[in-house]
Amino acid sequence: MLMKKIISIAAACMAVVAMVGFTGCKPAKKQIGLQLYSVAQDMTNVEASIQKVAEAGYNTVETLGGDPGCFGMDPAAFKALCDKYGISIISTHASIGLDPNDEEGTMNKWRKLFEALNTMGAKYCVIPGYGLGSNLQELQGVCDYFNKVGKLAKEYGLLLGYHNHSHEYQVMEGQVMWEYMIEHTDPECVFFQMDVYWTTMGGKNPVDYLKKYPDRIKMLHIKDEMVIGDSGKIDFEAIFNQFYANGYKDFVVEQEMPRGPEGETDAERFARMWDGVAKSAAYLEAAPFVK
Repeated sequence: MLMKKIISIAAACMAVVAMVGFTGCKPAKKQIGLQLYSVAQDMTNVEASIQKVAEAGYNTVETLGGDPGCFGMDPAAFKALCDKYGISIISTHASIGLDPNDEEGTMNKWRKLFEALNTMGAKYCVIPGYGLGSNLQELQGVCDYFNKVGKLAKEYGLLLGYHNHSHEYQVMEGQVMWEYMIEHTDPECVFFQMDVYWTTMGGKNPVDYLKKYPDRIKMLHIKDEMVIGDSGKIDFEAIFNQFYANGYKDFVVEQEMPRGPEGETDAERFARMWDGVAKSAAYLEAAPFVK
């Protein structure tokens, strides 16, 4: 008799769940990421700052630095801290220059970093800028180096990316450098993380590039003059729509440290910094074009 009652209750609960599914339950929270560079100047108390990141509305982060550790914490401890606040680690920004006299030593540095990223559960390792040389021969050497590092990253189950600023859109020997890099790196080993703000400031349309290279731009940096959407200079809706149409979804917000009036204290700047990252998260959470 008791068993029949339990089964009856379970069936009723399943029916309620089914009804809720059709009548509209609260949608899952969007994946909204933050590049921790945005708040790096206020990371003296790492746990307090990671808690603020979560409270601001972020559930994904991209770290920074070539050191396998994060803000003085080893990779496992940093992951545990992020887990505590419901934050996943998707990527890092790290650049390790090639030592032509010790290539194996250079690759060993990358191996240590990739091992750390595996510990943290990351998907990507992104080079946030690199000396591209003064001619196409030197730029090709950079592409060849990225291909080698990207091939190594694949051995660790990671994807190696490159993040642009505005200078990559300058012309070198008749070639737009960023386009040359895309067209002379191995698509199996290297992807590109497009910073939509710096692309715009470089005189280019992010949507045009998303259409031109739909399989090479796998991650976005969502950025504005400060708070996302405030300047009105960037068509975020068109960018997100094309990015999703290409089959990708991973993005992180990056905010530069606000510059204030002379005499502004660190506490005042930090307050504006945290306010800015919170407003950016709120904008993206509310935007119907962000999935």
